[in-house]
Amino acid sequence: MNFEMVMQELEALGKERTKKIYISNGAHEPLFGVATGGMKPIAKKIKKNQPLAEQLYKTGNYDAMYFAGIIADPNAMTEADFNRWIDLAYFYMLSDYVVAVTLAETDIAQEVADKWIASGDELRMSAGWSCYCWLLGNRPDSEFSESKLANMLEMVQNTIHDSPERTKYAMNNYLYTVGVSYLPLHDRAVETAEAVGPVEVKGDKTKSKSIQASVNIQKAIDKEQLGFKRKYVRC
Repeated sequence: MNFEMVMQELEALGKERTKKIYISNGAHEPLFGVATGGMKPIAKKIKKNQPLAEQLYKTGNYDAMYFAGIIADPNAMTEADFNRWIDLAYFYMLSDYVVAVTLAETDIAQEVADKWIASGDELRMSAGWSCYCWLLGNRPDSEFSESKLANMLEMVQNTIHDSPERTKYAMNNYLYTVGVSYLPLHDRAVETAEAVGPVEVKGDKTKSKSIQASVNIQKAIDKEQLGFKRKYVRC
């Protein structure tokens, strides 16, 4: 399948209701409003195709950019490629669920994510923290430095309340993911989440709300989900 064929198929799958949901979350035109599950049959035909993924991602069309992440070949991408992708990721559903997810399947994931976390840019930081969440929820505990992750917990405790809004969500999710999916630091993550307490986040169009990692960690404990690892990062 070539670029034009994929764009036609995506357009045919678009639904106005889905489009409105995406727009309410921060997407803007151009987009078709394709449910992510609806993309799977096309992805099965294509499998991985990095040149096609690049063409689709460059369109600025949200659905095409999301689909690019599904068919991308992460190991064919360099740090410069990921920086290019994050530059074009204009809201969190692209930064955290396309770019961060794709990065999490590479050997350079932690190295790039560390730079993004240190960048001071809201969506880069959000993608960096999110990438660690995808990594921790998929890879064996032995692939991580316990002291490094512990230092990151401390960073969250010291800076989350003053961080940009989307970054707060990702940092809060990092607390939760360490608490649930990285057993060596479970107790430390619980302590940190309790010390952090509720985090207030403001939406663009919605009223501010409170998020709290400790509550969600406890729910995971109650459901006996400690040590959870997903088989695949990407769908």
